[in-house]
Amino acid sequence: MKTKSPPGELKTEKTLRRSAPRVGFVSLGCPKALVDSERILTRLRAEGYDISPSYDGADVVVVNTCGFLNSAKQESLEAIGEALTENGRVIVTGCLGVEEDRIRREHPDVLAVTGPHQYEDVVAAVHEVVPPQHDPFVDLVPPEGLRLTPRHYAYLKISEGCNNRCSFCIIPSLRGDLSSRPAADVLREAERLVDAGVKELLVISQDTSAYGVDLKYAESTWQDRQVRARFIDLCRELGDLDAWVRLHYVYPYPHVDEVIPLMAEGRILPYIDIPFQHASPSVLKAMRRPAHQEKTLDRIADWRRTCPELALRSTFIVGFPGETDADFELLLDWLTEARLSRVGCFKYEPVDGAAANDISDVVPDEIKDERWHRFMARQQDISRELLLEKVGHSIDVIVDEVDKEGALCRSKWDAPEIDGSVFLNGERDVVEGDIVKARVVHADEYDLWAER
Repeated sequence: MKTKSPPGELKTEKTLRRSAPRVGFVSLGCPKALVDSERILTRLRAEGYDISPSYDGADVVVVNTCGFLNSAKQESLEAIGEALTENGRVIVTGCLGVEEDRIRREHPDVLAVTGPHQYEDVVAAVHEVVPPQHDPFVDLVPPEGLRLTPRHYAYLKISEGCNNRCSFCIIPSLRGDLSSRPAADVLREAERLVDAGVKELLVISQDTSAYGVDLKYAESTWQDRQVRARFIDLCRELGDLDAWVRLHYVYPYPHVDEVIPLMAEGRILPYIDIPFQHASPSVLKAMRRPAHQEKTLDRIADWRRTCPELALRSTFIVGFPGETDADFELLLDWLTEARLSRVGCFKYEPVDGAAANDISDVVPDEIKDERWHRFMARQQDISRELLLEKVGHSIDVIVDEVDKEGALCRSKWDAPEIDGSVFLNGERDVVEGDIVKARVVHADEYDLWAER
C-alpha cells in the first residue's frame, strides 16, 4: 500500500528514491551496443530514473537489439516479445531498430522504435511514457556514468560506424559511416573511468585502426596540449594512464606497425584483436575485406620480433559462398603458420541486405559444419601448445571473481567474456580488480591454472 508523508514533513533522499520512475533494460549484441546501453542508462539515471532489475518492477522496459545476423535478429524479436509479455510497456532501440516495420509487424504493441546510437530519441521516448522526476541535488550519478560491466574494467568506444563495405556485413547500413570522437573527449572519458577504479580499458569501435580518418586527424586540447585524433597518438596517450589498455577490432593497416613498440614497452597490453576472417585471396576478395595483403604472415613475424609476448586474437568465417576445398585447406595451412593465440570461428550465415547473398556457389550446411569442426580442432592444438609454453612462468593476472573455491582471473592475453581464464584454486586473499603475480602450473587448450 502506498503511504503519504505527514503534512510539513521534509522528504528525505530515501523517500524521493522510492517515488522515482523505474526503467528496466535489456541489452543484446556486441560490446559496442553495451556502451550504447551504458550511455542511455547514464542519461536516464542523471535525470532521476531508477534502474529496475526486473520486469515487474519497471514502469517501462528498453530493449537494445542486435541486427547483425538473422539469428541475432530473431533473438532480439524474442526478447521484445518476452518484455511485452512480462511488462507490457516496451521501447525498442539498437541495430534492429532500422527495421521498424518488421518489429511492428511482429510486435505492434511496442511504444516506440529507434535505431542504433540514437540516445536522444530513446530518452525522449522514455519521457513520453514515464516523465522524469529529477532533482539535481539528489539524483546524482558518478562522473564515469553508469556501466553494465564490473567495476574494474570498462569498454571505451572511440568511434561509431564504418567506411568498409564487406560483402557479408550490414553494419554501415545500421550504424552509418565512420564517425570518430575527438581525441580529447575519448581521453577525458578514459581518465574519469580510471579515476573511478577501472583497471582495464577495452578500446572498441567498428574499425579501431581507422580512428580519426573522418576527422582528418584533427587536434583537440588535452591537458594543455594538442593531441591528434590518430590511432598511434591515442594509444600513446592511453598508455600513460594507470590501467591495462586492450585493443579490439583492429584492421591490419600498415600504420598498425607503429603500435607494436608501445606493447613491447608495456604501455599497452601485448594483445591485438584483428578480424582476419579468412586467408584465401579469392575468398577475401569476395568478402571485400580491407587491408589484407599476401605478406600478412611476414608482418606478424615482424611484430613478434618487436614484441615476443604479443598475443593475436581473430575471428574467421568458414563456408562463405564460393569457398572451395582448396580455399579451406589454404586457411588451415595459414592458421598453422600464424599460430594465433585466441581464435573464434563462425559458419557463414546469410544476412538480409548483405551483398554476399548475391554470390552463387552456396556451400551446403553439412560442408560448413565439417569445415568448422576441422578448423576448431586445428586451432585447439595450436592454442594448447602455446599455453603449455607458459607453464612454469610467472605472469600478471587481473582478478574477475572470487568465491569459496578461489579466484577467477585473466592474463594480459585474455579479454573478458571471449577469451580464456586463469584459475587460482583456493586463493581467496584477493579482491575483484586486483592485479597480482601468479606462477602457471597447468594448461589446457583454452585456460591456465596458477598459484601465488
